[in-house]
Amino acid sequence: MKKILSYGSLNVDIVYSMPHFVQPGETIAACKTEQFPGGKGLNQSVALSRAGAKVWHGGKISTEGKWLSDILEKSGVDVSFVSDSGSSTGTAFIQVAPSGENCIILNHGANYENTTEEIDRAFENFGAGDILLLQNEINLLPYLMEKATEKAMEIALNPSPIDEKLMQMDLSAVSYLILNEIEGETITGRKEPDEICRTLLDRYPDMKVVLTMGGEGAMYMDKDNSFRQNIFEVKAVDTTGAGDTFTGYFLAFVSEGSSVPEALKAASKAAAIAVSGKGAAASIPVRAEVMAAKLKEKG
Repeated sequence: MKKILSYGSLNVDIVYSMPHFVQPGETIAACKTEQFPGGKGLNQSVALSRAGAKVWHGGKISTEGKWLSDILEKSGVDVSFVSDSGSSTGTAFIQVAPSGENCIILNHGANYENTTEEIDRAFENFGAGDILLLQNEINLLPYLMEKATEKAMEIALNPSPIDEKLMQMDLSAVSYLILNEIEGETITGRKEPDEICRTLLDRYPDMKVVLTMGGEGAMYMDKDNSFRQNIFEVKAVDTTGAGDTFTGYFLAFVSEGSSVPEALKAASKAAAIAVSGKGAAASIPVRAEVMAAKLKEKG
């Protein structure tokens, strides 16, 4: 099994259950307010570990955010490369509508205070064939990709959230690009899933593209193969961690040698279970639960 370094964000998620999303100029009371561990980095590390992968997390918090690294550790993630020297732990303010849909405001905090020295120290423990997983909620992404390339590691990137900095990045070193259809349209200017994937492969022929499409499921495409996976039917409670659960499970399965269709199916089933619970990391299922779940595949 390959070793995975997940270098990413750690946030405190403050979740407001709302009758509807706040409109411009509107003041509205939340039905309920809850606090959860989060950050795409933390969520994906938890998903990787609960899916059975051997994962190390790199990132930064403040001393007040120590409970986030404790949660990672309890989930089986090695936290040797999590620093608590940050000025303030990252925070996400999340509105959740009755439909389960969400919108999010991020305060980066310590997530944008990672240093090259900390990154160098982490990479001493990884080598050729290992995997680096990144998202776009931390600083120094180009440096992290450069270090992984020097080590002949595979790079998996979830380009979320999309910003101008990411749009200008060279993604030719990325082995797995795991993104949703909105991100795909932003990067390529294309709307149709097939066109999004083909446009990316025209630019980066050696890339493996994994595109999630909400209720339409997910698809995988590389220069030789294409696969599709339907969603599994559940009642959505909170969609906040669905994409992170999918990413972690997909990478965990391919890293241990499972086929792409097997990885897509496991990731889709895990994401379905995750959206039926509250919170991001809190709702990510363990592998045994995913494999035992009797869910109906839509389609």
